[in-house]
Amino acid sequence: MEKVIITAAITGSRIMRDAAPYIPITPEEIIASAIEAWRAGAAIVHIHVRDPETGLGCQDPNLFRRVVEALRSQTDLLLSLTTSGIPGRNLPVQERLGPVALKPELASFDAGSINLGGGVFINDPAFLDEAARTMKQAGVKPEIEIFDLGMLITALRMRDEGKLDDPLHFQFVLGTPWGAPATPKSFLHLYEHLPSDATWSTIGVGRGYLPMAMMALMMGGHIRVGMEDNIYLDRGVMAKTNAELVERVVRIIQAYGRPIATPAEARHILGLKR
Repeated sequence: MEKVIITAAITGSRIMRDAAPYIPITPEEIIASAIEAWRAGAAIVHIHVRDPETGLGCQDPNLFRRVVEALRSQTDLLLSLTTSGIPGRNLPVQERLGPVALKPELASFDAGSINLGGGVFINDPAFLDEAARTMKQAGVKPEIEIFDLGMLITALRMRDEGKLDDPLHFQFVLGTPWGAPATPKSFLHLYEHLPSDATWSTIGVGRGYLPMAMMALMMGGHIRVGMEDNIYLDRGVMAKTNAELVERVVRIIQAYGRPIATPAEARHILGLKR
């Protein structure tokens, strides 16, 4: 079977130190955590940055630049930068898309609107069209985030309209309180609609992270873990680093017998250039 690409989602935008005392907040902490995850076996890191004053996610281009430049100089990681901002707070479009100017290999492309955190995370057709245009112009591959079937159908429609280019790369986000649940049945329903040449990865939010990792492992997909999605290493045991979450899934992958992709191999699998 194809080699497994491991993505580490380093910090996200919402989880605070009162709930997760070890979560990276400052650029220096995010950089250090990403490097640890790389050394543990991650080929991709998914990056949000935080306002050092409030601890909440932001789209400050200077903070992104500090993180990106450090990781490019010290690692061969693939970088996936967020365009979400703080889901539910709906930052202005150009502010959300600002990180694309740094030309990461990947950028998140949330393929539809969804209820999140007591509000609505708005990704309307105008935003999706502008995000697709901006990423295509910058040579950045959209990492198409799928929370439910409607988002997958939207992405396929945009492909048919020439706004997204094959082969598509999907990230299934399962287990949010308002989206598709992190169950095999739910995942298989989505999987049935995938184009044959697409690449894909799974996220299991919270306790769904291991079941969804196992689904990807068995079915030839790729795996995302990290403190953005889950802050527990095991039941009642809080993860102290992103590397711990990567190391745990590395052990499972090795026991299963699929090889783990290096960053260079991940670029080849996804059709990307350094």
